[in-house]
Amino acid sequence: MSRAVVFAYHNVGVRCLNVLLAHGVEVALVVTHCDNPAENIWFESVANLAALHGIEVITPANPNTPEVIEKIRALAPDFFFSFYYREMLKPELLAIPKHGALNMHGSLLPHYRGRVPVNWAIIRGETQTGSTLHYMTEKPDNGDIVAQQAVPILPNDTALQVFQKVTVAAEIALNNVLPDLLAGRAPAVKQDLTQGGYFGGRNAADGVVNWAQSALQIHNLVRAVAPPYPGATTSLLGKPMRILQTLLTKCSAAGAPPSFYVKDGKAFAICGQGVLRVVSFELDSVEMSAQEFAAQFGLEKFEFNR
Repeated sequence: MSRAVVFAYHNVGVRCLNVLLAHGVEVALVVTHCDNPAENIWFESVANLAALHGIEVITPANPNTPEVIEKIRALAPDFFFSFYYREMLKPELLAIPKHGALNMHGSLLPHYRGRVPVNWAIIRGETQTGSTLHYMTEKPDNGDIVAQQAVPILPNDTALQVFQKVTVAAEIALNNVLPDLLAGRAPAVKQDLTQGGYFGGRNAADGVVNWAQSALQIHNLVRAVAPPYPGATTSLLGKPMRILQTLLTKCSAAGAPPSFYVKDGKAFAICGQGVLRVVSFELDSVEMSAQEFAAQFGLEKFEFNR
């Protein structure tokens, strides 16, 4: 029986830990995170799953301290698995497992290495993404690939919907390759790092809409940051506005300034190029329908505040 130490968090951590347990891997320790009270915790708990199976859990702020390293070294693991764990593992840790350390990344490597790959893929208009199991090195997301599973990104998919697909892709990729990996016969394909690139993290300020962009670009932003993420934001009538869902239209408003209006009971936004239907939105933190907006403010076109 192979022994593993698992570094994991989020839904991918839960599903992939379940895969290891289903294949009879001895999980000697789970290293995870304490939930941040300032974060929207909409996902499942790795700590709860480990507790259910009687697995020891630790939540160090930094897994690379001498105390944690010695604790893990004493367990003599065959493998490390990292499933959406947020801290980097340094070389002293990575050298411990006899048969290597592997990470599950939420893209089709070498594309979208780095942070929040699902959100970036949607923002950039990709039509597919997936999950990649790869060996870990000191530099993130650049080790040899062991398994991949692709999933489609449909034109109106939100980040949550794509992340749910990527979670299933991670489960499938790990489940399919794990018998060969444990037996020492899994493939390891070197990445062509000239392809793709690294992407950084995102914050709420990155969700501010630039109305000079095209309807397609803004639509991609809206769905990439839709709830449970912070949402795409702007300002209308001097009030903060959060745009939660849009649809592309075939309408054109060439030369018109970026603005918001209601017509035939539906809300629309004129963009730098093209017109979006605004399906769901909040104004001053109050969610309202197009009809409610028209009843309160009338049917004029209102320019977005710059």
